[in-house]
Amino acid sequence: MKNGIRLFCHFSLLFLLACSGPVPMDRQPGNAHERLQKLFEDYQSAYNELNPINATLEGDYRFNDVFGDYLSAEYLHRSEQLERKYLRRLKSFDYENLDEEDRTSYDIFEYDRHINLEAYTQGYARMETLLPVSQFFSMPNLTAQLGSGASIQPFKTVTDYENWLKRAAGFAKWVDRAIDNMHRGMREGIVQPRIIIEKALPQLQSQLVNDVHESIFYRPIKDLPDSFDKTDANRLDRLYTGAIKDVIIPAYRRLYNFLHDEYLPHTRDTIGLSALPGGRQWYTYLVRRNTTTQMTPQQIHAIGEDEAKRIYTEMQSVKKRTGYSGSLQDFFTYMKTDPRFKYGSKEELLTSFQDVKRRVEAALPGLFSLMPGAKFVIRQTEPFRAASAAAAEYVPPAPDGSRPGTFYVNTYDLPSRYTWQRDFLFLHEAEPGHHFQIAIAQEQTSLPPFRRFDGPTSFIEGWGLYAESLGDKLGLYTDPYQKMGALTAEIWRANRLVVDTGIHALGWTRQQAIDWMASNSPMSKTDIVAEVDRYIAIPGQALAYKIGQMKFIQLRELARTKLGARFDIRAFHREVLAGGAMPLNILERRIRSWILNSAKQK
Repeated sequence: MKNGIRLFCHFSLLFLLACSGPVPMDRQPGNAHERLQKLFEDYQSAYNELNPINATLEGDYRFNDVFGDYLSAEYLHRSEQLERKYLRRLKSFDYENLDEEDRTSYDIFEYDRHINLEAYTQGYARMETLLPVSQFFSMPNLTAQLGSGASIQPFKTVTDYENWLKRAAGFAKWVDRAIDNMHRGMREGIVQPRIIIEKALPQLQSQLVNDVHESIFYRPIKDLPDSFDKTDANRLDRLYTGAIKDVIIPAYRRLYNFLHDEYLPHTRDTIGLSALPGGRQWYTYLVRRNTTTQMTPQQIHAIGEDEAKRIYTEMQSVKKRTGYSGSLQDFFTYMKTDPRFKYGSKEELLTSFQDVKRRVEAALPGLFSLMPGAKFVIRQTEPFRAASAAAAEYVPPAPDGSRPGTFYVNTYDLPSRYTWQRDFLFLHEAEPGHHFQIAIAQEQTSLPPFRRFDGPTSFIEGWGLYAESLGDKLGLYTDPYQKMGALTAEIWRANRLVVDTGIHALGWTRQQAIDWMASNSPMSKTDIVAEVDRYIAIPGQALAYKIGQMKFIQLRELARTKLGARFDIRAFHREVLAGGAMPLNILERRIRSWILNSAKQK
């Protein structure tokens, strides 16, 4: 899970020479590190000013009262100029005058600037602004989370409450820009698939409550701190009631009515990005951006098929351990229908994850010497978005320690939430998956902000899937059904390589994608449909998991082979996590350097 704020626009290093002309080199001894850090800080500050919700996520609270633009031509122009400006500033440094850690920062920063620039120069960023609404990572959904009082928006002081009112007014402006952009997209033939809007409409409709006091945006008032005096409490109640009634709900209604009445009839029956003007090139770019590799969609499709075959064979072996005599497909049906694999209640499901938390935390020191100081809580996915949300998600802690991380568990359609999904979901989203990787990165205060708070999906989600593979060593997967669940999760990610590329590069239909997923795993129909629709909505993102996981495993085994008896899994994990998320080729260089240094030590 990563947040939906930052417009991640990454591209290949083949573009490295295509920026600006010669600039003077910074060869002043002794100040290169400080000047480089200042450059990174300046960029992040300028970026956050353009992207104020991202600033809140990162603990930069200067803009908590600002919603942001994100959709206008002016925003795109300013964003492109920001990338160009800081790429020019970066080139003023003498690379050879930097230490190894600063070179890593330089390389990551340079990669990010170039990959972002390709999105602007090739028009992909503009095309994205013409498709601002989907059921995933959608600003209307994010706004509801922010305004609920249970997400990253602070609601602790009177000023916090006043800040949200100003930010909420900005959402209304965003809605009007989004409608204008979608009108433009309709004229240009750049529109969403029909299924995406059909899935988004109920999410918007859930905000159209008749009673303001039942709105998710009224919850902060219900939870007013006891420290507020009566005058402030009454004033804020009136202001929130008015804003919800006169600003927020009308904005959601305008968006809902436009999508339902005007946009939906113009949506497309096709689902692949390649069906759009310039969509095939856009998707090829998204493949490179999300995997941080040079692989083509066709190459990734083939890798997915090979991985699915390998995992399917291992699943056959695990099935035999259970004593089940039928076919693997029959076994999948058994795992989806037998009452032993069902939760009796939502409370039982949530309690089950708390039990796993205790078991895993007792075993973590055996694999990790570096662990996060931040804690996390387990919460139920909010009802307004649960129908289209993933089975589990993670939201990072506040960098200043004021809010723990959140592991969201989806209890919607409870019969489809199987007990054998529990272990791998916890490992991926919580410990030692996203909570570990993201919280540890945030806590590396010596690193520049972009290494603490950002990073490519291939690293972040690749680590999450890699974390699932550690279950045996952490005391989980103790029965064959939990192990089968883990294999189900892995083949699910291999299937993503096949299905995502099938949809967006090879012309697959939605039903073809659903059938492929159903034939290779015991996932519920609810999960399969939600997953396929996710791939339709956010092309390329799902490729990152398996590609990243394979790189982590490759590097671990390389280190084990090269170091032999000197190999220490705890030291390997420390080296991977302590540097923050980074493109896979830069990670490989880092680990190879660590292997060489480790081999020299006595």
